[in-house]
Amino acid sequence: MKPFLTIDPTLTRPALLLRLAVIGLILGGAVTLFAWRAGWLNPHTLTQKTVIDTFEKVDGVFPGFRRNHAKGVCFRGYFESNGNAAALSRSGVFLPGRIPVLGRFSFGGGLPYVADAPATVRALAVQFQLPNGEEWRTAMINLPVFPVQNVQQFAEQLVAFAPDPATGKPDPAKIQAFVAAHPATARALPLIQQRPISSGFADTPYYGLNAFTFLGKDGKPTPVRWTMVPEQPFQPSPATAPATLDKNYLFDGLIAAVRAAPQKWRLILTLGQPGDPTNDATITWPDDRPKIDAGTLVVEQIESEAVSPARDMNFDPTILPDGIAVSDDPLLSARSATYSVSFTRREGERKEPSAVTTAETGK
Repeated sequence: MKPFLTIDPTLTRPALLLRLAVIGLILGGAVTLFAWRAGWLNPHTLTQKTVIDTFEKVDGVFPGFRRNHAKGVCFRGYFESNGNAAALSRSGVFLPGRIPVLGRFSFGGGLPYVADAPATVRALAVQFQLPNGEEWRTAMINLPVFPVQNVQQFAEQLVAFAPDPATGKPDPAKIQAFVAAHPATARALPLIQQRPISSGFADTPYYGLNAFTFLGKDGKPTPVRWTMVPEQPFQPSPATAPATLDKNYLFDGLIAAVRAAPQKWRLILTLGQPGDPTNDATITWPDDRPKIDAGTLVVEQIESEAVSPARDMNFDPTILPDGIAVSDDPLLSARSATYSVSFTRREGERKEPSAVTTAETGK
């Protein structure tokens, strides 16, 4: 067997010691980097692992489910580009024509069996499958702005807004203290609270929130945000879920709507102008910014998580095709890292049936 380390017998003792010292520095650096990456050097430093740990502390652990957006149902369909955005981005997504998509509707939070409620954050995640093998993955929610600016604030918010074990409801004093300490959240909350809440998944808009950079064929960058705007007419929701309805009534409504007819959203791109912030999802851009209708997302078929490949998909917002790039928003890299930890944990666990099962989707 070839020895792991051979020593040149012609080396002088000082040269040998110097070589061993260099090897030691390289190995030590690698170990230190690994330990830092794993958060072992300072267990109190916020990492992607501690963010997911916080989700598990607040909501509990449900093996096999996402630590956030745990309750959901999947879909298949397509995106039909009208070519209007082809001058902004060289991505094949925006060439005229149709490409297949996979996706998932979900609720925010880590409770896979929570009862449907109008005010719960609804989400739409989509994987665009390009003919050249590239993908565009995006995860959107039905809030017009994000309530925090970075992952540190996000973790603090999870704890501040968690239900008190004694009452089962969030502690108003903790929420008030959090908002008072975070001006960006105080500015964003009125926009979130005043948004009209629709009757279901199919008649609500979904906002990308983070800014991205579109790159044209000549490399010209354009800051962009996007929104999926429903073609289905808006119907207001009652403030609370009717007591007579099933605990999955919002998902049931979506399933029934898709079975009746494909549900459609327009992909609306908003173009940022010089000075518009691209690193803060708590701030909207002015209403007069140019907008482009880039095409139509069509949801044709609903699938339960048990049979859909979207269940085991990580909707990492930094998985982008050539022609779309991340911006300087720190939330994007944080989302990518935390999604990865959630994905790794659930993929190593036994899968439990989703609340929205094949029996639900087959109704």
